[in-house]
Amino acid sequence: MDRRDFVRLGVAAGAAAGTATLASAASQGRASGSSILEAGVREQQAQMQAGKLTSASLVKQYLARIAAIDKAGPAINAVIELNPDALQIAAAMDRERKAGKLRGPLHGIPVLIKDNIATADKMSTSAGSLALAGVRASRDAFVAERLRAAGAVILGKTNLSEWANMRSTHSVSGWSGRGGQTRNPYALDRNTSGSSSGSGAAMAASLATLAIGTETDGSIVSPASTCGIVGIKPTLGLVSRSGIIPIAHSQDTAGPMTRSVADAALLLAAICGVDTADAATADSRGKSADYAAALRTDGLKGKRIGVARNFFGSSTDVDTLIEKELAVLKAQGAILVDVKLPNTDKYGDSELEVLLGEFRPDLDAWLAGYAAHAPVKTMADVIAFNDKHADRELRHFGQEHLVAAQAKPGLEDKAYREALANNRRYAREEGIDQILRAENLDALVAPTGGVAWLTDYINGDHYGGSFSSPAAVAGYPHVTVPAGYVHGLPVGLSFVGTAWSEASLIGMAYAYEQATRRRRAPAYPATVNVRA
Repeated sequence: MDRRDFVRLGVAAGAAAGTATLASAASQGRASGSSILEAGVREQQAQMQAGKLTSASLVKQYLARIAAIDKAGPAINAVIELNPDALQIAAAMDRERKAGKLRGPLHGIPVLIKDNIATADKMSTSAGSLALAGVRASRDAFVAERLRAAGAVILGKTNLSEWANMRSTHSVSGWSGRGGQTRNPYALDRNTSGSSSGSGAAMAASLATLAIGTETDGSIVSPASTCGIVGIKPTLGLVSRSGIIPIAHSQDTAGPMTRSVADAALLLAAICGVDTADAATADSRGKSADYAAALRTDGLKGKRIGVARNFFGSSTDVDTLIEKELAVLKAQGAILVDVKLPNTDKYGDSELEVLLGEFRPDLDAWLAGYAAHAPVKTMADVIAFNDKHADRELRHFGQEHLVAAQAKPGLEDKAYREALANNRRYAREEGIDQILRAENLDALVAPTGGVAWLTDYINGDHYGGSFSSPAAVAGYPHVTVPAGYVHGLPVGLSFVGTAWSEASLIGMAYAYEQATRRRRAPAYPATVNVRA
C-alpha cells in the first residue's frame, strides 16, 4: 500500500447557516473576478488604508463570489459552511480602523479555515463527518484565537477529505459525508488532492484572501500543488495543534494556503506562537522569525540546494517542467547539487503504525475536550454512527482505518514506540539532516507531486508521486510554490529544510516566485485540455 493511501495527507450546512443576512450580502456584492478579490493582503490593506475599501465591502464581495462560483456556476464546492457573523466582525474591524486601532497586517482580512479547526461560534466543527454535523466546539482552537486576535475575519469553513482522509484505504480525496465532493477549478472532473481540498480549491478560485489547511502527510502541500497555490507545512510545534481534530500528534500541523508567498508569510506569522495547551510549541520559543523580512528577491543567491533526484521519475511531463524551473533557481544565484535523500524506504510501514496508534487516543481526547456535548464521544461511537448511516457515510468507501485505529492498544504499546523512534531516526538524523550536512545544503527541492487525477469513486485516489512524506514524518518545514502547468493542470515546486528553517525556505520560495510568477487564475473547464 502506498503511504499516501492512508493520509492523502490534507454548503448544505452552510446554506442552512447562511441566513437572510448572508443572502442579502451576497446579492449586494459583486460576483465578478474582481482584481481586488485576487489581490493579496498588502494590496487589500493599502486600499483599506486609503479609504477605497472596507472589510465589510470585501466580505460582501467574497460572499457574492462564493455564491456565484462555489455554489453555482462551476460549483467547485470548496466551502462547507459560512460564518453568519462574518459581516458583523468585518464591520467591527472597520470601526477599529476608523478609530486608529490596527491589530496588524491581517486586520479586516477574510480567511477561510478547514472544518477540522475548532471555532467557538455559530459554525460546526465536524471534520466533514455527519456524526459531528451541527456540533459547535466549546472553545476556539489556538489557531482560531490567533486569527481573531490579529483582526482577521473568519469567513467560513472549507470542505475536506472526511476525518482528514484517515478513514479508508480506498477513499476519494475532497469528499466528506457532510460536504460532498470538492472539485478542482483547473478541471472540474479532476481531484483537489490531500485532505485540505476545500482550502486549496477556495484559494485557487479566490473565494477569500487567505486560507488555513492542516497536514499529517501531504494534506497542505499536495492540494496546494494541484490547485496552483502556495502552501506551507511548518515545523511540528511552530503552530499549535490544540483544538484541531487530530490524526496523530507526531505529525499533525496547521499551515497557510494562499495565492502568494508573501501572503503565506504574513499568515504564518499570525498563527504561530507558544501555546500552554500544546507542549510541542514550547520548542518553538525563540525559533520563529520575521517571515515578512524573509521576502527578498535575492533569497536564492548563494544558497546550496539539493535536487532530490529520487523524487523524480513519476511523470516525464512533470520532470521536464521542473528541470526548466531548476534553471531559474540557478539563474537566481542558487548552487544546485544532485542528491539522493537517504532512507526514504525505511519509514513507510512504520509511519502507518504511528498514525494508527495515535489516532484513537488523540481523537477521543479532542471529543472530550472540545465537543463533550456531541452525540459521539469516542472513535468507537464514530464507527458505529457510520455503520448506522452507511447509506450516506459509507456509500463511496469504507472506514478501514478507523476500525484499525480503534483496535490499536495505545501509546504505551511497544510496536508503536518502536515505530515512532524508527520514523524520527530515518526521516530526521539519517534522512533530511544527514543529506543537508553531508552536502552542506540549505534546502532540498523536488516536484511536490503529480498533476490532479480524475475523481474516481470506483478506483479511488491515484497519486502520481509525492515529495510530502520526508518532511511530514520528520516534522520539518515544507513550502510548495506554483511551478507551471502540464496540460493546463498545476504543478508545484517544493522547498524542504531542517527544523525551524521556515524563514530561509520562504526567502528561497519568494525569490523563485517573483522571478517566474507562474500562477494563473483557473478558467473552470469541465475537463482537461490535453493540448494545453
